[in-house]
Amino acid sequence: MLPLCLNTSTIMPRPLPEKIEVAARAGFDLIELWCNDIEAYVQEGHTLASLRALLHHAGLGVPSLISLSGWADAAPADLPAALERARRRLELAAALGCPRVVASPPTQRTVDLADAGERYATLLGMGRRIGAMPAMEFLGFAPQICDLRTALEVCARANDPQATVVLDPFHIFRGGGSFEEVRLVPGHMVAICHFNDAPDTKPRAEQGDADRVQPGDGVLPLADMVRSLRAIGYHGPVSLELFNRDLWAQPPLEVARQGLERMRTLLADS
Repeated sequence: MLPLCLNTSTIMPRPLPEKIEVAARAGFDLIELWCNDIEAYVQEGHTLASLRALLHHAGLGVPSLISLSGWADAAPADLPAALERARRRLELAAALGCPRVVASPPTQRTVDLADAGERYATLLGMGRRIGAMPAMEFLGFAPQICDLRTALEVCARANDPQATVVLDPFHIFRGGGSFEEVRLVPGHMVAICHFNDAPDTKPRAEQGDADRVQPGDGVLPLADMVRSLRAIGYHGPVSLELFNRDLWAQPPLEVARQGLERMRTLLADS
């Protein structure tokens, strides 16, 4: 079975130590952390060493952090500052023994894809030196890099063998892509696969992150996606990533356990 991961967006808003405890008690193998949470934890007076100790005690690995933003659409004069922010977050990941940081696309504007590819190549070179690599993400509600094919084009323009993409069924659906496109990606090129479902109670083009639901509570072909992941030889984590405010209001351990069992069932039956 693929390693099962909890993205902490699923149980917001909770203190970072509680999120780690919930992931461990629920039975997850891994936990996907947000850089904002880690930075707030440090600003409160804690250290990265204490965070590493919490993770070690919980028996949780960290496959990726979220996220790098502003790198693709920064004006030329602002690009050095955007790259410096990215460098700090890549160093944060390396300090935690985390191999990747999700590199998110612009959500408000379009960019030249050749330029985005060059900038992604810069991030990849930076990541190699630091020891944590950026993974190209597409967002279904973004104006341009909203589907898998466009994310793959950015990777191709980066022309780097360590370019990778983040898969996410909600964003495939929201961006109007086809789930068959997953089979276009070699398994080694998938950094991580986020996991979620989408309802049929709202038009696709009107859905946002908060509309995501637990696997099995929506209409997405998740079993087909699991079969596609196996077909391309993907062996990495499947990470439960929800932003549903109704779920945030529920006991976090119950939400995490339900999501874990849903993923286990899908993986076993697909």
